[in-house]
Amino acid sequence: MTKTKLDLLVRAIGKKWLWVQAALAFAFLYLPILILIIYSFNASRFNAVWRGFTLDWYRSLFGGAGTLGLGTQLGIASSSSAGILTALNNSLLIAAISTVLATIFGTMLALALERFHFPGRKAVEALLFLPIIMPEITIGISLLVFFTLVFRIVENLTGIRLNLGLPTVIIGHIVFNISFVTITVRARLAELDPILEQAAFDLGANEWRTFWRITLPLIWPAIFSAALLAFTLSLDDFVVTFFTTGVGSVTLPLFVYGMIKFAVTPAINAISTLMLLASLLLVLSSLKLQKS
Repeated sequence: MTKTKLDLLVRAIGKKWLWVQAALAFAFLYLPILILIIYSFNASRFNAVWRGFTLDWYRSLFGGAGTLGLGTQLGIASSSSAGILTALNNSLLIAAISTVLATIFGTMLALALERFHFPGRKAVEALLFLPIIMPEITIGISLLVFFTLVFRIVENLTGIRLNLGLPTVIIGHIVFNISFVTITVRARLAELDPILEQAAFDLGANEWRTFWRITLPLIWPAIFSAALLAFTLSLDDFVVTFFTTGVGSVTLPLFVYGMIKFAVTPAINAISTLMLLASLLLVLSSLKLQKS
């Protein structure tokens, strides 16, 4: 065998081995998710045993196990179904409010950093990346310490006792969502041709009118994409929520975690599958808007 043929053979084997490595890596990452989705349709109430295909677990989530007569068969009480709906409502409420506020503040911050030069700009840019590079558990503990300190000061000054709840969770989600919104919107602003805004100024438009008629329509896809990303991150967040939540403000990820501590049933798989589907749709919508 000549050296040329040997080199070609080695390259062919190396290319195939790279494909095998890539396939193994993707299987390691996504095969457990696929198994989770499959077992969400398991007729058995035990994950380890496959007893056939059923949609009862999804029906129990939306209709209530008590109304479907599945309480003893599937092991889900109607109160559990009500708890899931309450947790889902909390998650949607927190995600909606934190997304709106984070999108507004993040867009304002992106405009300030991209269009203006002011003292401390470099420091603001450095602080902007902290929620992204810092571990979530660090952010959660920091917020818990902050809220505890502020609540103690307020109680000493006014006698009013404040507790953790939905407002503290919303504030925590806004903290880490602002960075993602700012970076996404700022990337779009950096691509805009400044001549467009300068032309509006030359035609007599002031800064406010230029923003509403020129800048905002051009960066709107990025703003909406950033909002979808923030909504997804807020809906799926567990660590920050765990440290900032209180009584009556349990979100869906926390509720699923609580269910796992008692019994691992296909109902958990069904909830996880629905959350995965919702997150996937939001992320794909965000990516599509970023390309527009």
